[in-house]
Amino acid sequence: MKIATTGVAARLSPGPDPRGIALVGWIPLIVLPAATIAVRPLLAPWCFMWALAAAIFFGCKWQTWWEYRNISGATIGRSIGFLFGWPGMDAAGFLDPEKHAQRPEGKEWLWAVVKTAGGAVLLWGVARRVPPTRELLAGWVGMLGIILLLHFGTFHLLSLAWRFAGVDARPIMQAPLSATSLSDFWGRRWNLGFRQLTHRLIFQPMRTRAGIAAATLFAFFASGLIHELVISLPARGGYGFPTCYFVLQGMGVLFERSLPGKRLGLDSGTRGWLFAVFCAAAPAYLLFHPWFVRGVILPFLMAIGAR
Repeated sequence: MKIATTGVAARLSPGPDPRGIALVGWIPLIVLPAATIAVRPLLAPWCFMWALAAAIFFGCKWQTWWEYRNISGATIGRSIGFLFGWPGMDAAGFLDPEKHAQRPEGKEWLWAVVKTAGGAVLLWGVARRVPPTRELLAGWVGMLGIILLLHFGTFHLLSLAWRFAGVDARPIMQAPLSATSLSDFWGRRWNLGFRQLTHRLIFQPMRTRAGIAAATLFAFFASGLIHELVISLPARGGYGFPTCYFVLQGMGVLFERSLPGKRLGLDSGTRGWLFAVFCAAAPAYLLFHPWFVRGVILPFLMAIGAR
C-alpha cells in the first residue's frame, strides 16, 4: 500500500517513542482516577462522580495529546487549548495547523445558544417544578437538562469559537436524532469525543486480533465498564446495569449489520431510525438506573439549586 507523504501521519516525528517515554502518556489515566477513588470517602456522591469523570477525561485527553504532540507545526497554544479548552478527542485534527476549519454561520451560533438556554430551562426551571413524589421523573428531567446544556449547548459553543479561530474542532454531537441506523447513531453522531477514543484505543487493536464482530462487542463492553465507574460506583449500587446497556447496544449493532437485519431494512431509512431509537432509548433506565438518579443526580440538583 502506498503511504501518502502529506497529512498528519507523515508529519509526526519519525519513529515511535521509546517504551519508557511512551508510558508517560498513560500515567495520568492510571494515577488520576486511582487518586480520586482513594479520596472517595471524603466526597459527596455527586462530587465524587464529577471528580472521577474529570480524572478519567483528563487522563484520556493527555494520552491522546501525547500520541499526537509531535505533529509538525503544533503550537503550545493549541496544545493547551486541546487539553483544557476542548472536550473532543481528535488531537490530530485540533493540533494540525494545516487543517483550517470553515468559519461557522450565524444560524449555527443561534442554534447553539438556543440549546444551551433550553438545557438551563429544563435544569433550573422544569426539574424544580416536578412534584416531590415524582423524584425519578425530576432526576431524569434534570439529567436531560444537563446533557442539553453541556453536550449539545456549551460544547457546541466551544466548537464554534474554535472554528471561528480557524481550528478544526467539529461538534461532538452531530444531530443524533437524525441517525438512520444504530451504527450511525453510535459511530457518527453521539458523543464523538468518546467514540473516537474507544475506536482508536479499543476497537482498532481488537479488530486486527479478533475481527470486527468481537471488536464491536468488546468496545461496547469497555464503554459499559467506564460508565460503571462514573455511574454505579458513585451511586454505590446498580452495578452491572450500565454494562448491560452497552452490551445490548453492541448486540443491536451486530444484528443490524447481519443478513436478517439488512433484510428487515434496519441499516437505513425509517426502519433504521426506529430501530436506533428503540435500542438506544428503551433500555436507558439500565444506564441511568434508580440508584444513580436517587443517590447522585437528585443531591446534585439540590446542590445547584435545581430542586
